[in-house]
Amino acid sequence: MADDARGTPLPWIVQWAGLVSSHATVLDLAAGRGRHALFLAGRGHKVVAIDRDISRLPAHSNIEPLAADLEDGSPWPLPERRFGAVVVTNYLHRPLMPALIEAIAPGGVLLYQTFMVGNERFGKPSRPEFLLNDGELLELVRGAFSVTAYEARLISDPMAMVQRIAARRLP
Repeated sequence: MADDARGTPLPWIVQWAGLVSSHATVLDLAAGRGRHALFLAGRGHKVVAIDRDISRLPAHSNIEPLAADLEDGSPWPLPERRFGAVVVTNYLHRPLMPALIEAIAPGGVLLYQTFMVGNERFGKPSRPEFLLNDGELLELVRGAFSVTAYEARLISDPMAMVQRIAARRLP
């Protein structure tokens, strides 16, 4: 995939995007400049891309931008919507976790990658509230999801400690 001004999608998302049903609507949480929203829209998915600043999101007929500050204490902005997949990368706000899990429809997929404890050796984020604890993503989905893939490891480009999961919500 050619690199554009938005950046290429993370390899973990590309690798496991095939788990997402072809007709699924995807939620891209904390979408940033929209690299994953654009990638998934290009695969034919409708994508709801949430971020505080939606001005950085690409204009695309399959992308529905939604401006929301996910950390200001406001209620979850999509309480009645369920998605065939939720994608989260390089973002952690633990108070959102219950709503995030609830937003995934039965049979839907969670694709999540973010930094974990140990990353403080490599730079930011380094504060504990922004770093997953060992096994935290597994605990998040325990009993409600079937885990397809999980890693907690050092990656080299860029050097970071990450935790990532691809899991399907049980019916």
